Amino acid sequence: MPDRTPAPGAQDKLAFLLSLVPYLMDRGRVSVDEAAAHFGVPVKQIKQAVELIAVSGIPGETSQYQHGDLFDIAWDDFEQNDVIQLTNMVAIDDSPRFSAREAAALIAGLQYLSSLPENADRQAIASLSSKLSRGASAAPSQVAVENSETNQMLALVGRAVDEGVQIEFDYSGVRGQSEHRRVDPLRVESVDADWYLRGYDHLREAIRTFRLDRISAPAVSDQPITYRKGDLPLPETLFEGSPDDVVVTVEIDAEASSLLADYAPDEIEDVGEGRCRLHLRVNQFGSLARLVAGLPGRAVVTDPPSARLAVADWAQRAAERYL
Repeated sequence: MPDRTPAPGAQDKLAFLLSLVPYLMDRGRVSVDEAAAHFGVPVKQIKQAVELIAVSGIPGETSQYQHGDLFDIAWDDFEQNDVIQLTNMVAIDDSPRFSAREAAALIAGLQYLSSLPENADRQAIASLSSKLSRGASAAPSQVAVENSETNQMLALVGRAVDEGVQIEFDYSGVRGQSEHRRVDPLRVESVDADWYLRGYDHLREAIRTFRLDRISAPAVSDQPITYRKGDLPLPETLFEGSPDDVVVTVEIDAEASSLLADYAPDEIEDVGEGRCRLHLRVNQFGSLARLVAGLPGRAVVTDPPSARLAVADWAQRAAERYL
């Protein structure tokens, strides 16, 4: 039965060629059948497009086409084996490229992102890393992200998500007490250099946020999860109040108050001279100390006394490491 597929117009041909060339460059060597299946077009159209590519290029300084001004392919392989391989590319190689150092930095970042449980399509990340390596101006240095305790915890959470089971661990509370928790992992988020696990806590029977460096003895449970990502609405703010929280009063420069939006202060009091007072609910004095240390301006914890003492002790120990 004759093929009645409408012939593509000039604009369609151009769009197809603009897609085919980078595809061939990325694959290096590909069969005609594979290319046809990838683009969903007849084999004949692929062959015609390749023949057109081979007579395309950019004229040189004399406005005449010389041998190096045209694309070229491995003709014997193409005609005898139906295999496409570009052997000369024009103009493409003149486009801006990442340096080896830039590509290495991006690949390191992709490796780190691939460890997060929400990045389920890790094949896409691996493919992008491979393209960055091939497209750099020089071979990027071999890099690897250090396998820290946080990374190990992220990998454990990712495994629990993949297997659809709960994760269990010991968690240190506000007064130093440790409780065993069983959690359906829902999301991992970061605030500055700190990482947090958000999930459904079966002990509290509610959504809770756990700081990864406060978790000890983590393990993947054999209990199936009750809730998956999307089953429960997660609050927009990272930190939610709980009965174990302590209300801490902090005075800070008014211009920096927006940096505490995730902690959802109940109210902001103007105390004059460009200063304001916030009442925050915190679960760990150690977390409070790191938070205050990272704020700009003059952040001061005013109440309760136990919080002031904890922050002062943390600052003193931090200062002693530089002496």
